[in-house]
Amino acid sequence: MKEFKVTYFFDQEHYIRRFIFADSQEQAEELIQSERDDYVSFHDSRGIYHELHPRDVRVIQISEYFRKQKKPK
Repeated sequence: MKEFKVTYFFDQEHYIRRFIFADSQEQAEELIQSERDDYVSFHDSRGIYHELHPRDVRVIQISEYFRKQKKPK
């Protein structure tokens, strides 16, 4: 399973980022497209709860994400 970064842009300065898991880019896109008419809710990497409706978003960007392992100190 691959990890994908989904970024919801409201304008040039405001955006929310979410991470999803899917087997392929196509499946990730299908998931995002299936959510067009519903509210989307999730917690971001800081644990903050978000609820938004995709119709209020100007741009949705999806890209595969390659998480870097943090080196122990």
